[in-house]
Amino acid sequence: MSDLRRLDQPREPRRLTLPRFNPEAFGRWSEQIARFMGTARFLVYMTVFILAWLAWNVLAPSDLQFDPYTFTFLTLLLSLQASYAAPLILLAQNRQADRDRLTMEEDRRRAAMQKAETEFLAREIASLRIALGEVATRDFLRSELSRLAEELDEAAHRRQQLDRKHHQRELKAARRDSFDDFSDTDG
Repeated sequence: MSDLRRLDQPREPRRLTLPRFNPEAFGRWSEQIARFMGTARFLVYMTVFILAWLAWNVLAPSDLQFDPYTFTFLTLLLSLQASYAAPLILLAQNRQADRDRLTMEEDRRRAAMQKAETEFLAREIASLRIALGEVATRDFLRSELSRLAEELDEAAHRRQQLDRKHHQRELKAARRDSFDDFSDTDG
């Protein structure tokens, strides 16, 4: 008895195996078609094709015409083209929407990072301002040095005045002593 006819084991389901395809490659291909169908070149080609079809089936001899006046075959071909074009365009739009969504998420992530960095820098600048409030600035040092220079000038001026007064007293004392010496020698 063969393994295929054993009743104690379930049979494997018979499935129709379809050919496999790469969804990314198919998506790129559909985007290329959708992009081409959205160009003026496609419209010109389609118009030339339809005009040639109509001209052949109207102007050619009757035995060479393959689609008589109501142009049923042309209508069928255009319907077939539209029935394939619409899903391909939708697939391309969905892929573009996915890319836009990813781009938007990346932009949001970057914006959040930039916001966090900006807030960090703002906090750092605020802390530096607070720290600088306790540190002498150039203008503060200039004003303090100017004030000290003025005080030193005033102190030097007072010292000169005191030295003059002291010198004048010494001169007066020396004159008195010399006058006293002179009067002692005269007397």
